[in-house]
Amino acid sequence: MMGAGKTAVGKALSAILDVPFLDSDVEIEAAANMKISEIFARDGEAFFRDRETQVIDRLLDSQRGILSAGGGAFLSERNRDLIRAKGVSVWLKADLRLLWNRVKHKDTRPLLRTADPYRTLKDLYEARLPYYEMADLAVPAHASYTIDQMATKVRDALEQRPDVLEQMT
Repeated sequence: MMGAGKTAVGKALSAILDVPFLDSDVEIEAAANMKISEIFARDGEAFFRDRETQVIDRLLDSQRGILSAGGGAFLSERNRDLIRAKGVSVWLKADLRLLWNRVKHKDTRPLLRTADPYRTLKDLYEARLPYYEMADLAVPAHASYTIDQMATKVRDALEQRPDVLEQMT
């Protein structure tokens, strides 16, 4: 989910493991030469999701490292299958209150540009939860954790999958 810490934790984890950090949203923005919010506004969410799948597939084929995918990416069965076949999915399991505290003062979330952003976030959270529960690993997030502590928790969870860690190093 947005606000879970995918980018910050992903960067910290990539440093711990000494592997590249990849961000599908950054790659999409670079390819389109526009911000995600602009892509949503101009072309719509369906167009964006198609590009997202293409970028995730390319990144998983071309590099080994930590891939941060957008919060809606895992809703796609194709994306889940790609990630499962080529790596391991990790859900940064943050509760709704923590997510809201992290995103409520930011205007960079196109999906929250609604009359009631909290209700929108709550609806997204509830709709996405069953998909996130399909992740290979779930790592509980707490407001008290620093980014480095959370990255360490993810590394510890990944030790359950030595096949993945061996591929990355």
